[in-house]
Parts: sequence; structure tokens; C-alpha cells
Amino acid sequence: MPGLSAWAVRRPVFALVAWFVALLALVGLGVGLGGQYNDAFDLPDTESKVATDLLSASGTDTSGVEGGASVVWSPASGSAVDPATAAEIVPVLEDIASLDSVTCVANPFDPRGAGIGRECQAGSAIDPTLSAQVLTPEELQTLAASFSPVSPDGSVAFASITFTTDADGAPTVSGTDATTILDSVASLRSGDLSIGVQGQVLEFANSAPPATGEIVGITVAIIILLIAFGSIVAAGLPIITALLGLVGGLAFVTFGANFLDVATFAPTLAAMIGLGVGIDYALFVINRYRQALLVGHEPKKAAIEAVETAGRAVVFAGSAVVIGLLGLLVLRINFFTGLSIGAAVTVIMVMLSAVWFLPALLSLMGTKVLALRLPWGKKPGSGEPEGRGWAHYGRGLQKVPWLTSALALGFVIILAIPALSLRQGFADDSGKPEGSNARIAYDLRADGFGPGSNGPFLVVADLEGVTDPQAFGTIVAGLAQAPGVAGTSPSLETLPIIGKLAAAQSQAGAGESSSSVQAIAVFPASAPQDEATAQLLTTLRDQVNPALEDATGAQLYVGGAQAITQDFTSVLSDALPIFLAVVVGLGFIALVILFHSILVPLTGALTSLLSLAAAMGITVAIFQWGWFADLLGVAGTGPIFPFVPIMVFAILFGLSMDYQVFLVSRMQEEWLRTRDNSASIRRGLGGSGRVVIIAALIMSSVFMAFVPSPDSIIKLFGVALASAVLIDAFVVRLVLVPSLMSIFGKANWWLPGWLDRILPTVKIEPGEDEIADDVDPNSERQPVGV
Repeated sequence: MPGLSAWAVRRPVFALVAWFVALLALVGLGVGLGGQYNDAFDLPDTESKVATDLLSASGTDTSGVEGGASVVWSPASGSAVDPATAAEIVPVLEDIASLDSVTCVANPFDPRGAGIGRECQAGSAIDPTLSAQVLTPEELQTLAASFSPVSPDGSVAFASITFTTDADGAPTVSGTDATTILDSVASLRSGDLSIGVQGQVLEFANSAPPATGEIVGITVAIIILLIAFGSIVAAGLPIITALLGLVGGLAFVTFGANFLDVATFAPTLAAMIGLGVGIDYALFVINRYRQALLVGHEPKKAAIEAVETAGRAVVFAGSAVVIGLLGLLVLRINFFTGLSIGAAVTVIMVMLSAVWFLPALLSLMGTKVLALRLPWGKKPGSGEPEGRGWAHYGRGLQKVPWLTSALALGFVIILAIPALSLRQGFADDSGKPEGSNARIAYDLRADGFGPGSNGPFLVVADLEGVTDPQAFGTIVAGLAQAPGVAGTSPSLETLPIIGKLAAAQSQAGAGESSSSVQAIAVFPASAPQDEATAQLLTTLRDQVNPALEDATGAQLYVGGAQAITQDFTSVLSDALPIFLAVVVGLGFIALVILFHSILVPLTGALTSLLSLAAAMGITVAIFQWGWFADLLGVAGTGPIFPFVPIMVFAILFGLSMDYQVFLVSRMQEEWLRTRDNSASIRRGLGGSGRVVIIAALIMSSVFMAFVPSPDSIIKLFGVALASAVLIDAFVVRLVLVPSLMSIFGKANWWLPGWLDRILPTVKIEPGEDEIADDVDPNSERQPVGV
């Protein structure tokens, strides 16, 4: 990589042409051959996966319980299915049914149960003529009430929407159709009619967020850079460099969706990460170039010096971020594969932009990089020193290192305390903004049918080889009587009626041979995100189902969307320690190779865990406990998405290693020159403290710019990452680590002789002007800065 950067400096025109050719090729692939995003994930070796496979193999229809989406309504007065309500609702249902992505819309206003759409069945699955002949009026009423889309009190009704499916059987809907559905439903909302629509498929198709987060983040970054550099040109170059790399990275993410499962929020997450690290990487290189110009170096020489110092550090730091992101592959979950590879490639692209495109541009522009100076801007050759304040700061820390270490550690621990209450899981629609389609539909359904109707479990019964004709009834009865269960479908009351109809159909020759696989919807008495619902799943699997299997000989598996998300949470929770060990271990080894030390890498790696704990503590306090929720626009509290701790650490670890490398590499150079540990620490702070502060402010600003997003996942990531960066840079890297290193003394740089001899030497070379004179702030030369 240094060779690429040096070539870019020597042959800038060719380097720029090659860069734009490569960038255009990536953009061409992304635009011309872009794939479709999806949020599907496969969980091998889980019970919910077995249940899903059984349902798929048997062709069992569960759309009535877990349809693609549902329109839910309730009039201010009267019945939800009276003629006045029908006059408003039915035309909208017909419009929805006419969309290309929709195959059928249920119509609760039709007494025959007939749906609307090109692929609806002619009527109910139960023949109404045969039912009238075989069943008593009381049985008909019981059967109708059990499967009715109208609440028992008649105040709420819903219509399920069935969509076209992909090759894997997952529902698909175009963004245009999703918008049409959402807008059509919202247009009916009034004081006389409360109506909403819910369904993840609609959110996924309509989830492309506006670019306001990127715009705000870039604006704040420009302001910080203007203050730091005092030059409009110098402030703009990191933004341009990051954006060009980001374009290439996002193009790859779109193209990679052809081969990988790429989540719908992956481009936004990649943009958040890529923009933050891209600006920082370019900042490090430009800052080093600027400092060389200020002490009078010729532009070409200054550019070479920048790429051989800051450029090498950028490559190492970027590699640390990539290691953290690719560490997600050890989870072996396809949901993370697309996320990790997409984000890693985006980081690689912005890193390449900083060490390929940017050096060529610096070589061409020369001293014009500092053009359009502001009043506080410095001229090339001014030789004005920087770093004195940080050198004095370092002396202050070293006077009372035990106290500063204790204060920093105590502060981080206090912030981390809420993390002890971390509850991982998927939030339900109760956390959506009030007045939104999904929130209205959720609340209406919970009021009319109970909270568990928003997230039922599907218990799949494999009755192959079971000879007891009462086995299925025994299973339904056992599930219905389980603690925490509000009801089942079919219910125990309807089983004899369904059996009576099945016998009549069989005698009439109209029935099909019954499948040995049967699905039972189990409705919890609690909401989907409640802890009681998670406990119910455990109770069903560990106690209720084993007892029913022993009693009937059937095999029972709990599946459905609700069980899948909880299994996903369990898998990630179990994998988190392994992931942390792999990423921290690899990072530790990389730092040992770089610094030829044991204690410095160990300090850097372990303190990154402290930053994660503090960030998770803040996240729990806001999103789970509700602290400052109104201020940040958090609509509702609930569990923390299970992929957040893993993703945050994957990103944070790389970023914290960035700061560790930039600070400690300066310390190491001074240590090798003077063997003075105290002077080394001051040199690291004096040379890189300022740029680390600037980098952290920019990156946290970029992350915080995404907090106003209506997407709860992006909002959560924005808060977690911004707090993680601020804590890691300001408290851990600039207070705790130098204080601890001051306490450890020469032990920081100890390495067994045999290990020192076999380890390769990876050196981030200093420039010729980098003389360690921060020991005396009145000396002629001062640290130049990375």
C-alpha cells in the first residue's frame, strides 16, 4: 500500500485516471447489475428452522395467521363491518388488490369469506353449503367466531394482504406498491375512522431513508474542519475524498446483493460507517501533509512524508476496522454476511481513496491545499509549532496518574451500569411513532384481539405414525391451558366442529387427504416484545411440548416469525463471547506485531471493551429505560436489537484501534529514540492528541446526524456509535490509556527476546522534521502531528 501511495504522488495524473476508471467500473456494476435487498435470515440448527421447513414441505397454509400485511380499522361508532364502514373501506381494499405485488386481499365484509384479487380462492376454505347442511346454528356461530377477522365486540376488523413471493417463498412487494398501500390507508384516516396497516414487508420495501443524515453529518464535519485547518480548500478535501470512496463502497453493496443477503438498512449503515471513517482517514493524511508544509517542506516531499507516516497508519487502522467487521463471519449467519462484507468493502474503498486518490490530488495541488485561508489559517512555511498544549496536558496527567486513571475508569463504569440490565430482542410496532400506520394498526389489533395477536407462535405438530385419533385435540388442549397463553387457533371448542366437517367432506368425496403436519397458532397473553412472551417460548419448548410429545407420540416444534426472532436473539447472545474473543484476539496480535510489546496491545484491546460497555449502558438507558427518549425522538422503549452489540463492537474496535495506533505509534518512536517512557507519552499526546480529537468529533457528528432518522434501527446505531466514539476518544484513549501507561512505566515496552526476534517489523516511519522535543515546550521545534 505505501508503494501505491508513493506512485500516486510521483505520477498523479495516471493515478487519478486509474482511480476514476476503477470507481466508474464499480458504479457501473452497482447501477447496471444491482441486486435486491432483503432482510431474510436463515438460522440453521434451531427449532424454528425445523418448524419452517416442515410447514414448507407439507404445503401448510399459515397466511391467515402470518400474512404479508394487514389493514386494521375501527370506526368511532358502530360496527367495524357495518355498511357505512364498508362504503369507505372496500374501495381501498379493491385498489390494493389491483396492485401487481398483491395476489389477494381478505374481505371481512363478505359473509361468504370471499377475498378480493386475482388469486383468491372462490370462498372460504370451509364449504358454506356443506357447513349449513352438517352443522347446527350454534356450531356455525362458534366456527365463525373462532376464525373471524372481526373482534369479539365488533369494534375492530382487519383484512390480510397476500403478496407475490420469491423463489424461497418469501413475500415481495415493490417500493411503489408499498407506498401506494401506505398512502391509500392513511388517506382514510379521520376523526370517524381509525385505520392503519402493518407488515414488515411494507417497511422493507418502503425503507429507503432520505439523505438528511449524510447531509447534516457532512455539514458538521465541514465546520469542524474549517476550524481545525483554517482553509476552505483543506476543509473540503476530506469530504470529497470520503464521498468518492463511499460511492464505490455503496455501489459494491448494491452489486453484492445479487450474491449475498443484504439487509435493507445495510446501505445506510455502510454510509454511516464509510462517511465517518473516510473523513477521518483523509483528515489524518491531510493534517500530516499540512504540518509538513508549515515547517517549510517542498510539496512533493511533504506528500511522500504524509503517506509514509499517516498513510501507513491509515492502512493499519483501516485493516483493524475490516478485521472487526469481517469477524462477524464467524457467526455463520447469512444476515450478517451481507452486512459485514458490504461495510468492510465500503471501509476499504474509503481507505483506498485516502491513500490513492488523495495523495495524487495533494501532489497536483501543492501548497494550494491551504488556499482560501480563513483569518486563523496558517501559511506554508510559517513554521508555527503545534502540540504545546497537549504536551502540557500530558505532564498534568503524569503528575497524578493514579487519580486520573481512577476518575476515567470510574466514569466509564458508571456509564456502563445500565448495560447490566441489557435485554436483547426485537421491538414490536408499539415502538413506532404515534400516528404512524404501523403503530395505529398495532394498537387497534391489541385492543380488539389482545396483545398476543400481534405476534403469535406457530406450533407445528408432526403426527406421522401417530395412531391416536384424539392426539391433535390433546395437543391443542395442552397448549391452550399453558400459563401465559391467551388462546389458540384452532381452539379446543372448534376441534369437534372441524372434525365433523372433515368427515362430511370425506364422505362427499370433496376432501383431500389430511396432512400429517398441522399448525396451531398460539397467542400469548403478552405483547411480542414483553419478557413474558420470551418466557412463554421457553416454557412451551422445555415443559409443555415435551409433556405433550410423551402423551401423544407426536413431534412438536415452535416456529413462526415470533419464535424465529427470539431464536435469532438467542443465537447472537450465545455467539457474542466467541465473537469478542476472536476480534479482540486478532486485534491484540496485530498490535503486538506493530508495537513489539505485550502490555500496550493488551491495554488497547481491553479498554475497547470498556468503551463498548459504556456505549451499551447509554443505549440501554435511552432505548430500554426511556431516559431522554423524548429529546431524541424515541417513540417507545423495548429490548435492544440483538445484532446491535455485535455490530457496534465490530465497528468500535476498529475505530478505537485507529486512535490507539495514531497515539501510540508516536509514543513508540520516541521510546525507541530516548528510552524515556514519560517523554514518549507526552510525545504521543503532543503529536496526535489534537487530530484524534478532531477525528472523534467528526465521526461522532456523522453518527449523531442519523439519530433523527425515523428508522429505529438506524437511530439506535447512531446513538450507540456516537457515544462509543466520544467515550473511547475523549475518556479512554486521551485520559485512561496515557495514565495507565504512565503508571506501567518501562513495562509498557517489554517483549520477550525470543518473540521480538521472530516478529516482523512493521514501522510507521516518522518524517525528518519529527524531533521529539516536547519535553521542553520552549524548544525551537515542536511535534508536527500525524
